Amino acid sequence: MQRQSTSPKASGEVWASATALEIGALSPFQLFWRRLRRDRPALVALAFIVGLVFAAILAPWIVRAASAHPPNQQNIGALNAFGEPAPPSRSYLLGTDELGRDVLSRTIFGARISLEVAIIGTSLIVIIGVALGMLAGYYRGWADTLLSRMFDVMLAFPVLLLALGLAAACSVAQGCIVVNYHDVGTGMLIAAAGLVITVNGLVVARDRRRANHSKERKLAQIVSRNVPCVVVVVLGVLLHEAVKARGALIQPGLNVVLFIIIFAGIPYMARIIRGLVLSIREKEYIEAMHSLGASDRRILFLHILPNLAPSIIVYATLLVPLNILFEAALSFLGIGIQPPTASWGQMIAAATPLFDVAWWYMTFPGVALVLTVLSFNLLGDALQDALQPRSAGR
Repeated sequence: MQRQSTSPKASGEVWASATALEIGALSPFQLFWRRLRRDRPALVALAFIVGLVFAAILAPWIVRAASAHPPNQQNIGALNAFGEPAPPSRSYLLGTDELGRDVLSRTIFGARISLEVAIIGTSLIVIIGVALGMLAGYYRGWADTLLSRMFDVMLAFPVLLLALGLAAACSVAQGCIVVNYHDVGTGMLIAAAGLVITVNGLVVARDRRRANHSKERKLAQIVSRNVPCVVVVVLGVLLHEAVKARGALIQPGLNVVLFIIIFAGIPYMARIIRGLVLSIREKEYIEAMHSLGASDRRILFLHILPNLAPSIIVYATLLVPLNILFEAALSFLGIGIQPPTASWGQMIAAATPLFDVAWWYMTFPGVALVLTVLSFNLLGDALQDALQPRSAGR
């Protein structure tokens, strides 16, 4: 019998076809996880982030389990003979600060502030930026011109000077833009109810003069038509029930930090989304949807937004460490989180003049800040490679 030899080229083709069949049988999530788990540093970063989130949520119990002292408890007796911060010891595992407070517990509680600013700020930047970017990129014309000029004006503001001005203006009395939110919430609820009745009444009257539609289509139209009204109702309920007392829209501390971060981040997010939408709206399947008579709302939310999801996820992940650093920088300058609330930036600022006698006071919050920012950056790069493999050259 004559032995048949297989050429390397044929073997390579067989292997490639088998690999293609294997990849084709995987779901999008399985493909994503298959690419992500190859990046070992990203998995370590993900584990660190998960641990940090649990540490921030369970901070009181972790401090109690570690036999640490409450973060704001001052103990002058914990200072050394010269009144300086005490080094790490059995009673204070990471030492004390200049007021005798436990650096360990303040570092753990500082993670709460960093993650709170990062999650809330990034979420609002993504929601507002994506909405404005989609409107500008899809409708173009006067909407694009108006929003683009608005972004230019927002980018023209020097962020740090704006933060200093807001901190100075909102640090007195009750803050800036003092409003009775109980009455505002009541007005929003009344306006939403009137809007729902008016819009749905006009649409019902219009549909009676037209051909009947299927129940599924009518239900979809009702839901999409009332989304803005639902948003107004939710905001009204929150303002009516959660903020009944007289307060200010921008108050010293966390509110100023969030306002500055959101104000500075929205234009960048909106510009990125606008550019992507300008490219997607010229694709053949979008033109096909137009020719089939699909509405703008259907095209935006069912065909354009899903294609934006990978880019939004990647950019949001990379935006989190920037917001954490921004909060730390503002707190370092004294215009962010106010004492006695624990914040990594504030702790580093307070430890700067004491570094030669209390190295631990700056080191441990600084290491926590560096590891957190590094972990989010590593995870963001890995997500970009996993969600957009073409950009990684794979």
